Amino acid sequence: MKAEIITIGDEILNGQIVDTNSAWIAQQFAPMHISVKQISSIADTGPAIADALKQAEERADIIVVTGGLGPTKDDVTKLTAAAYFNTSLVRDPQVLLHVQEIFSRLRTGDMPEINKQQADVLANAQVLFNDVGTAPGMFVQQNSKFYFFLPGVPYEMKYLIEHRVLPVLRDLSPNTFVYNAHLLTVGIGESHLARQIEDIEAAMPPYIKLAYLPKLGLVRLRFTAVGSDYHMLREETDRHASLVAARLGSFVVANEDISFPALIVRRFTEKSLRLATAESCTGGTVAAELTAVAGASQMFQGGVVAYANQVKVDFLRVDFDTLQAFGAVSEQVVKQMAEGAKQAFGTDYAIATSGVAGPGGGSPEKPVGMVCIAVCGKSETMVKTYHFKNDRTINIQRATMAALTMLWNLFQKEGLDSIE
Repeated sequence: MKAEIITIGDEILNGQIVDTNSAWIAQQFAPMHISVKQISSIADTGPAIADALKQAEERADIIVVTGGLGPTKDDVTKLTAAAYFNTSLVRDPQVLLHVQEIFSRLRTGDMPEINKQQADVLANAQVLFNDVGTAPGMFVQQNSKFYFFLPGVPYEMKYLIEHRVLPVLRDLSPNTFVYNAHLLTVGIGESHLARQIEDIEAAMPPYIKLAYLPKLGLVRLRFTAVGSDYHMLREETDRHASLVAARLGSFVVANEDISFPALIVRRFTEKSLRLATAESCTGGTVAAELTAVAGASQMFQGGVVAYANQVKVDFLRVDFDTLQAFGAVSEQVVKQMAEGAKQAFGTDYAIATSGVAGPGGGSPEKPVGMVCIAVCGKSETMVKTYHFKNDRTINIQRATMAALTMLWNLFQKEGLDSIE
């Protein structure tokens, strides 16, 4: 089935807020094999809403509208939808009671008359009760199309999608199953990867689709199969994923839907290994990537952002003469940073970064984008120099990914880890 998402609000169009709702909704639809064909952001005006609904009806089977359900005069979604469906608004007593109870709990005094309008819903709609907010969602089925009107507040929208919308969508095609298999690859570009598995992909049956989901330094592969025989879908999808994994070899680091930092956290925790970081040009980004993962405290001991040379010397025990001879951005210094961090934090592994992130600070010998990274392990220290480009943000992201990849490679070499 095809879907379209319409976000309503002038605050989105003028850049006051970023539309994160649409991306999240699309992520929830993907496992159900509902493809989002278009995402539109429109003004909170009657003509704009009516026109968007008309166009969406021509393109999609499922239309999801978020925003514009508030009680104030600038929220005209419900009135416009009522005119579009040639129906009226009615006050739902259960929703009204819910709104009154919320105001009573908040002890904000008598509920203003305008807030009672939160309980007004389309007469032809199924009410999607909002347990976490005042504005209910609405579901309308008309001309073989399915319309969902949801509040724009993210946590309310997410609740309604998970508890009200997805169950409705599952009931629309109860005999259709969707099965997904995943591979996480690191260190190989999307085009090279595609070329290596071209024959396997070409031989896949039509009910299995392969999606390439690239990010800096890694590519996720998602195999999606749709059909009526779940066991056959699972068997065939896993078989093709295994063929791809065997072809790509060590580039495949996981056969599940997991982030690279989460994989590192899990494997280090399983092996009872501890990690520390000493970052200069990445400014703590490596540590942030890892500690964003729940459970990172089981393996991450600590880190230091050693921007100034004096911190490198005093805390990480970098030799001052080495700094003078080779400069902070050098393999010699970054090696001592990693080894110093490992000793200072008492860990099994340590990562260190030093470079010229940009946009200034470069020289002919050490241009912007030059980054030195070291990973100190149980028995050796790996050191490598990278030459990225001129964008500071991307340089930091690339350096962070390169550091994690080096850590993983040394961990594999020393720990003989394997995909389970």
